[in-house]
Amino acid sequence: MTNRGTLLSAAAVLVTAVPVAAWGLLGQQNSGELPASQLDYAFQPLGVPDGLDTVLGVVALVLAGAGATLLVRASRSGGMDKRWWGVLVPLVMAGLLVGVGWRVLTAGVIGANIGAGLVIVFGGPVVAGLLLWALGRGVWLANHRPGHRPGGDNRGGQWTGFAPRGA
Repeated sequence: MTNRGTLLSAAAVLVTAVPVAAWGLLGQQNSGELPASQLDYAFQPLGVPDGLDTVLGVVALVLAGAGATLLVRASRSGGMDKRWWGVLVPLVMAGLLVGVGWRVLTAGVIGANIGAGLVIVFGGPVVAGLLLWALGRGVWLANHRPGHRPGGDNRGGQWTGFAPRGA
């Protein structure tokens, strides 16, 4: 169905589009009581014109959906080893947390941004844990094939990475 490069591209699009979609669709989270020039910011928001963040979010959501659809179809048809979802799902979840967290960090508030502190204290370690899990699982999957028997004849080991051999 698909080759390895297409699957890797779809995975990369999915993982990079999710935080952009979350960021763009959530929108700027400023306090509505004062104009933006009088608000306090833990971090300055990106200088993106009004409405462009929503357009970027929608485009990223469509791209993420296309990437996810391609990967699900390849996974169901046997074109992708299903165990790689154990790498992709933590990466997508980390991206979602980063996109939402960035909006909290850049929210304009009156006084201290308590949410920014919570994102840093709790969100940072969660994102780091998800990334470490994905890295460890990815390295393990790249080095261990199903049917591989240490010291054995290794018959049946058809998977060599993200896509089956010959794809």
